[in-house]
Amino acid sequence: MLTNPVVLSVLIMIVLCLLKLNVILSLIIAALAGGVLAGMPIGDTMSTLIGGMGGNSSTALSYILLGALAAALHKTGITEILSKFIVRGIKSKGIILVLILAFVSSLSQNAIPVHIAFIPILIPPLVGVMNKLKIDRRAVASALTFGLKAPYVVLPIGYGWIFHGIISDNMAENGMVIAQSDVWRAMWIPGIAMVIGLFIAVFISYRKERNYEVSEALETTQAEIAATSMNVKFEVRHFVAIVGAFSALAIQLSPLKSLHIGALVGLAIMVIGGAIKWKDIDEMINSGIGMMGFVAFVMLVASGYASVIRETGGVGTLVDSAADLMGGNQFIAASVMIMVGLIITMGIGTSFGTIPIIAAIYVPLASVMGFSPLATVLLIGTAAALGDAGSPASDSTLGPTAGLNIDGQHDHIWDTCVPTFLHYNIPLIIFGILGAMIL
Repeated sequence: MLTNPVVLSVLIMIVLCLLKLNVILSLIIAALAGGVLAGMPIGDTMSTLIGGMGGNSSTALSYILLGALAAALHKTGITEILSKFIVRGIKSKGIILVLILAFVSSLSQNAIPVHIAFIPILIPPLVGVMNKLKIDRRAVASALTFGLKAPYVVLPIGYGWIFHGIISDNMAENGMVIAQSDVWRAMWIPGIAMVIGLFIAVFISYRKERNYEVSEALETTQAEIAATSMNVKFEVRHFVAIVGAFSALAIQLSPLKSLHIGALVGLAIMVIGGAIKWKDIDEMINSGIGMMGFVAFVMLVASGYASVIRETGGVGTLVDSAADLMGGNQFIAASVMIMVGLIITMGIGTSFGTIPIIAAIYVPLASVMGFSPLATVLLIGTAAALGDAGSPASDSTLGPTAGLNIDGQHDHIWDTCVPTFLHYNIPLIIFGILGAMIL
């Protein structure tokens, strides 16, 4: 198994990222290595990588446009008002702020399904407050990733309904039928695992104060907040900004279901309403690319990387090797299946995109090993979710980093990926294995 090109490719990617090589370069090198190790000509491997990048083109474009919308909202000053209202009731308790951010982040997956788009709007104005309160940003990263992941894993609403539907559909395609409305009956187990991980991160691992260099541009003292928060003047431009933001959300939730059109409409409303001047449009787009462009390009390359992984044929070999290790034991089978899922999803960095691959592997194995449909749901859902915490290529880790690294003091690998991997993936692995034995 250790000589499998998929395993070696993912290990190469992880090691390069831990050595602080740029994530995009790490993905490209790992993809080329995986293709060469599988016997693919390097030219064909690169062609597969480039050809597969289109799989996330829609997502990448939506991130750029949402980044522009976020920059426009920030320029109107509405985010300053929001941040002051949040901080006003916090006083000196940093933990309360971290928990509030976890709650707000959770709303972004279900109640207001905007995913990571809220991060560049809300987090940068609060970084100065975090510095003043000496909050360890690893706790904030853990809180944001929890909110970006746990709600869709557990709740069949918003992104959760899509996630559960993908599991149900792909299980049916591989010969095991379960209603989409029943998927949550298994997925509450990884949800509990993630809650435990959140509490450990916030109340134990990263509770101690951590000092950051204070930037004049970001510094906001409690005295300044107290002095100004009660005198915030809500102007017409703020109202227009809110209308633009809610219009973008309404279009996303409408039958159009388009993030792209929603972001464009939101920007148009702010320009027409005078909240943003025509001459500032270029600045908004450039700011959007600056905030979310890196995330967009990582998603593109990650999609190409997934294409190379599939093309190597190593996934099938990996399954055969795993089957030999199981020996008819359900505990061993669950452990091996979860670990195989970890390897695949850590490399690709997306839970939604790996379900078809995992389902094709897991459903036949689960049937042979005697796992129930609910246990199979748990194995597939848990294995898929592992790719959204700890993976350098996941938008659930890239998003928090984009917001917290506004002053260059938050490292993507060591301050986001490693903490979220330890606090979420380890509990997910444990609860996934034990839960499959119970269901």
